[in-house]
Amino acid sequence: MTIKHNQQIQHNHFRKDWQRRVRCHFDQPGRKLRRRNARVAKAVAVAPRPVDKLRPIVRCPTIKYNRRVRAGRGFTFTELKEAGIPRKFARTIGISVDPRRQNLSEESLAINVERLKSYQARLILFPRRAGQPKKGDAPAEEVKKAQKGEIEVARHLQNAQPIKNVTSIEDAFSERKDIGEGEKDAYRRLRDARSEARLVGVREKRAKAKAEEAQAAKK
Repeated sequence: MTIKHNQQIQHNHFRKDWQRRVRCHFDQPGRKLRRRNARVAKAVAVAPRPVDKLRPIVRCPTIKYNRRVRAGRGFTFTELKEAGIPRKFARTIGISVDPRRQNLSEESLAINVERLKSYQARLILFPRRAGQPKKGDAPAEEVKKAQKGEIEVARHLQNAQPIKNVTSIEDAFSERKDIGEGEKDAYRRLRDARSEARLVGVREKRAKAKAEEAQAAKK
């Protein structure tokens, strides 16, 4: 950069001791072990409860990704009401709640209500005080079996109730029986029609020149 007129001389700080401020992550293997130990300690502390919470199935935003589903932040009040679970009670039994999300379709509402009912059917709810069960708590025999490990308990809800996507385009269109034979290659036909319309002049000129050459050859 050139200097013009009677301006202040630039203060270029090129002699910074940058090597003293470099952050090196040489503790990455140690942190990896520390995170693993923290996960194990958390699982032991919350056992026999799962380490994660139940989350709803939501669609990804934008046209590009809305064919995919993923785990959402929490269930809506409408979904909890349809499943018969009080909103304050839901957080105490491992169900995440999102008061801001709204249901924009009957399909998403039905899917998440079914997900809540499936979770509730598999839920073994321990009483707060031993020997004093309340309404909705699991029977004493079932509680004892869960404590002894006789009943298989899910450590991760994402494995017990996974969220699956359609693997390929063929699987996505395999359920659609209303597509005719002529509509399957509609894209290819549109491309061919566009190509023919674009090259119609060139092809006519080429055919005309070929016909003139044939007539000249006959003479």
